[in-house]
Amino acid sequence: MDATEARESADANEPPESADAADATNAAGSAGADRPSDADGSAEAPESAKPGEPSESAAPAGSDEPAEPAQSAEDAESAEPVEPSEVAEPANSAAPTDPTDPTDPTEQSSQLPLRAGWFGWRRRYPRTARAVGVGTSVLAGALLLVAMVVPDRLDRMTFQSFLRLPVELIVLAVVLLALPSRARRITAVVLGAFVGLSAVLKCLDMGFYETLARPFDLVFDWVLLNDAADWTKDSFGRSGEVLAIIGVIVLLLAVLAGSALAMVRLADVMARHRPTAVRTTLVLGVAWIMCFTLSVQVGGVTLATKGYSQFLSNRVKYVRDGLGDADVFKKQLTVDAFAKTPPNQLLTGLRGKDVLFTFIESYGRVALDDPTMAPEMDKTLTAGDARLKAAGFSSRSAWLRSPVTGAGSWLAHSTFLSGLWIKNQQRYRTVTTSTRATLTSYFQKTGAWRTVGIVPGVRKSWPEGKYFGLDNIYDSTHLGYNGPYFSWTPVPDQFSLESFEKLEYGKKNRDPIMAEIILASSHNPWSPIAHTIPWNQLGDGTIFNQIKKEGTNPTEVWKSAKRVRTEYRKAIQYSVDSLTQWVQRYGNKNTVLVFLGDHQPVPTVTGGTADRDVPITIVAHDPKVLDKISSWGWTDGLKPADSAPVLGMDKFRDRFMTAYAK
Repeated sequence: MDATEARESADANEPPESADAADATNAAGSAGADRPSDADGSAEAPESAKPGEPSESAAPAGSDEPAEPAQSAEDAESAEPVEPSEVAEPANSAAPTDPTDPTDPTEQSSQLPLRAGWFGWRRRYPRTARAVGVGTSVLAGALLLVAMVVPDRLDRMTFQSFLRLPVELIVLAVVLLALPSRARRITAVVLGAFVGLSAVLKCLDMGFYETLARPFDLVFDWVLLNDAADWTKDSFGRSGEVLAIIGVIVLLLAVLAGSALAMVRLADVMARHRPTAVRTTLVLGVAWIMCFTLSVQVGGVTLATKGYSQFLSNRVKYVRDGLGDADVFKKQLTVDAFAKTPPNQLLTGLRGKDVLFTFIESYGRVALDDPTMAPEMDKTLTAGDARLKAAGFSSRSAWLRSPVTGAGSWLAHSTFLSGLWIKNQQRYRTVTTSTRATLTSYFQKTGAWRTVGIVPGVRKSWPEGKYFGLDNIYDSTHLGYNGPYFSWTPVPDQFSLESFEKLEYGKKNRDPIMAEIILASSHNPWSPIAHTIPWNQLGDGTIFNQIKKEGTNPTEVWKSAKRVRTEYRKAIQYSVDSLTQWVQRYGNKNTVLVFLGDHQPVPTVTGGTADRDVPITIVAHDPKVLDKISSWGWTDGLKPADSAPVLGMDKFRDRFMTAYAK
């Protein structure tokens, strides 16, 4: 039989190939084009090929002609994508193994063909798929690196702060490399979520440093988040509050999910390339030790850092100190030098006087010391001095050190009145539910004064008011005001003082009054703000509608730190002018005014200073009142000298009561 007959006989004996079989062969050949080579460099055989037989696309042995492709380019483009599950693996093909974990499917995945992905795009665009994979891995590593090295204060955030190598990232790599597949994935999810939570905590710290000049307290500060939402609503409206809350929730979920997925991604990459990952981790570990030992720096920032561990350690310490602070404070709560003093021996030096304790919101030392604000504030205080002297009043001033800065007015108020250092919400709740006497309640205890509170910033129930010993409290709904809010401020200061005159101070044949007055117009965000108008034009407050329209928009003001400081200074000027004009207009020979700031403004205004000093001034018509504090060394006038004494705000109560006990 010749060659031609042999070929015809062989063709006749082979079974005819169906269309479905041909399609499967073509699909398998297309999938095999993307299949990575084995370790020895040889490509895996197409699934349609039989052992010992050449594939359809292979050229005859010894032939110089190129192999014929299984599919044309046009056929490949028009072919339906085939999912990996539809392509049968050869029964005798050996699965790739990892010498360290031969049963770990994660390690084996690097030897498998690219997954089809959405609509099979991975198989159609293998280079793009690999580029996306590499880019995703790089972004995952960058996300975790940023979460670990990013400072928790905006004023410390520089480009150099991100050029650091955290030892914690190296330790995480060692842990993940040492674990088997399932444990590695679970650990990666947990650690990733934890890193995300710490990043969220850093963001909270950033906000608290910008407003309170301190980090977020994991024990006591959760209640302040509700206050922050209220402030957002008052400053930017209900829609602004809703958008802010939605944004925070979305950001929180995105950070937690993103960090967890990033950690899982890196864990899988390290598992697929274990030898390379082990070598890289060792190199980075040695490099970190050398840089740390030699204190290598980049742009003034230490390259090898363990700052993330220190950050976590500090948070644990804050929590531990916070939990232990309750016992310390309870002991302080029982110490009161005047607790056993008979009522008829209390505050005898002020009997018959009207004593007004007035807080000016955010009136801090920066308003008088900052060179951009001091000239204008000097003019306001000089005019106030002249106004008071013309009415027969004298004044003396000094400094108090507040327990808070940026915000937390109620903590400062309770510190000043209770004589205890109220530095957190837990202390505030403890003292306001105790029997500890305050400066105002001692006035009430004597029976010689009617005690009232003017609190325009209060818009909800205020059960703590009873603790401060006030016979009657006038909040924002009881001052007769029908005008507009000025951002956060429910009632302008001038109107609050005028209402006090009408409701209490101006009544005839009344008892002496002790009043706690909390002015609110200089509350953050200081835009828009009111300005003083003739007192006889105040009416029911509707005149302020036009004044508000002429004011500035807070969203525009807060785009510039310079404008923020300018508006802050104007707000303080308005509050001081309103107060001194009121004393000039309504004060008499029995009026004693003690006014002070509650705390410094936010760091945007102070420039991040740690100074917590606020001015305090005592104004009186009767010279004997000021004579009783002549030994204190205070400065004459409304402006305290730079060298004037600085007293802790918690020390004022006892010192004041001692001075006026005779």
